[in-house]
Amino acid sequence: MAKIAEAAGVSKATLFKQFPTKAALFDAIVNASWRTGEGDEETPTPGDPRVGLTLIGRRYVALLTRPDMADLFRIVIAELPRFPELAESQFNRGKMPYFDSVRRYLEAERDAGTVVLDDPELAATQFLGMISNYAFWPRMLLPHWAPDDAAVERVVDEAVLTMVARYAAA
Repeated sequence: MAKIAEAAGVSKATLFKQFPTKAALFDAIVNASWRTGEGDEETPTPGDPRVGLTLIGRRYVALLTRPDMADLFRIVIAELPRFPELAESQFNRGKMPYFDSVRRYLEAERDAGTVVLDDPELAATQFLGMISNYAFWPRMLLPHWAPDDAAVERVVDEAVLTMVARYAAA
């Protein structure tokens, strides 16, 4: 905490007043890291899964390719043996709310009759996994992994096409 206060240019007392524990500070970092930006958190209107999933996929790539996101995951993984609650916080306060928004969107498309799916949770996992497996996870081992915009757009487009091929209503 002393190093963080120094880097932030504040006193330790000021830092502890705002964040009484390391867990509180980490929760704030997790929440800030998973925010997608003003207006980006709105769920697309159901009716055209191609349009909605493309928007969600592009937002997800923008989120995952932020420089701080890989660093956040590396910290969580490194500190997991000493602070298992950090991983739980990262998952519950970061990943799960984002995941739930995708699941809710797929449920809305199902309710609109545009997709047929029995397990929206599995479908959300499939969709986000197709994207993150290319756009994010290689960065965990290959720090210079930086596919160009066209390659990342193609990954999102292919994930959308795969989802539509599998789940679109006849």
